[in-house]
Amino acid sequence: MKPHWAERLRHAMHNQADALGNLLVEGFHYLALFAIGGAVAWAAGHTFLGMFERGQATIDDILLLFIYLELGAMVGIYFKTNHMPVRFLIYVAITALTRLLIGDIQHNHKPNMGIVMVCGAILLLAIATLVVRYASTKFPSPPADVPGRIKAGDSASLGDRS
Repeated sequence: MKPHWAERLRHAMHNQADALGNLLVEGFHYLALFAIGGAVAWAAGHTFLGMFERGQATIDDILLLFIYLELGAMVGIYFKTNHMPVRFLIYVAITALTRLLIGDIQHNHKPNMGIVMVCGAILLLAIATLVVRYASTKFPSPPADVPGRIKAGDSASLGDRS
């Protein structure tokens, strides 16, 4: 049998190490979120200024701005809920493939199998979005009890009606 003082000391040390580890992990999360958010804002600003310098906006530029918008929304939602919205990653992929498709059609003007494959990939991603949305309504994740954070299931205030 262990002495009671040693057991209490072990619990205290474990609690202190756990608290320090949680502090370091959350600190890293916040630092990384701010860095990613800053990089997205910088890239979007750079793209926007490039459109002004050229004096025109192409569909590629506009779709790229939509990609930056979705990435920024992902950072914001992760910051508020501490959950990664998988659907936003799928939206970014769909937008990127649409940008690729439009660029390919604008430059080549020739129908080929590559166009069919990109359209098939977009269709698969759209179906994946449907599956994720259905699964999230049928099997919702339990709400997070973190003070100051929005619960994972409470996305109405974020403009997401899934």
